[in-house]
Amino acid sequence: MEYFWKQQDDIPSGMGYPLFGEIHILSSVITILIVLVLTYGLWKLSNRKKTLIMKFIPVVMLFMEIFKDAFLVSVHRFSVGYLPLHVCSIGIFIFFLREYLPWKWAKDFFGELSYVLIMPGSIAALLFPDWTIYYPVLNFMNLYSYAWHGALVLYPLLLRRSGLIHPSIKHVHWPILFLAVITPIIYVFDKHFGCNFFFVNWPVPGSPLSFFASFMGNPGYLIGYAVIVLIMLVIVYGIDHVITKAYKNRRR
Repeated sequence: MEYFWKQQDDIPSGMGYPLFGEIHILSSVITILIVLVLTYGLWKLSNRKKTLIMKFIPVVMLFMEIFKDAFLVSVHRFSVGYLPLHVCSIGIFIFFLREYLPWKWAKDFFGELSYVLIMPGSIAALLFPDWTIYYPVLNFMNLYSYAWHGALVLYPLLLRRSGLIHPSIKHVHWPILFLAVITPIIYVFDKHFGCNFFFVNWPVPGSPLSFFASFMGNPGYLIGYAVIVLIMLVIVYGIDHVITKAYKNRRR
């Protein structure tokens, strides 16, 4: 517990744990299992309770973000790099917009973004985490990262399981348009402040982006990045379509 309330710059190198090692795999599996149990349990509640919980999740995540930032400020390690501008971090804004904007088109648009962008991005982050390099298991930032990404998977699953969104490949231009608008802004921000939000400034070691960078260079790997995103969107829409069709056939 010596390093529980420490930020990565105050932890000796070599205190992290390997990607796809036992600790990483176990931590990710436990996170997903908790999400699935919560999804199943919350889905069985009344519609009124489910609606309240859906509105409550972004609020809880806001307080999680504030607590994390307060911790970093308290240890004098807060910086621009900790702003909520990563693909996973902006999920909190998308969730808030989906829950609290009154228009149906906004709920449909941001709900679908939650499901086809934020949820797969969060699952990818659990598969290829960058925080494991720096943090030991019993560290606040390590545990927080799993809890945060778990919440980012939980909310879209609840939306889909409750029938509040209806993803369709016909809407694939929604996430593409969103990324086409937001990614250049993030790229300019990253270049100016030396950050790596959206991973568009440099690839994470050990990730598929690192593989593309090995032969396409930087920024050449961004082409491969875009291809991965497009493939991911097709896969997510395809899996959802297959599951939905199988569920309908089973009920006949």
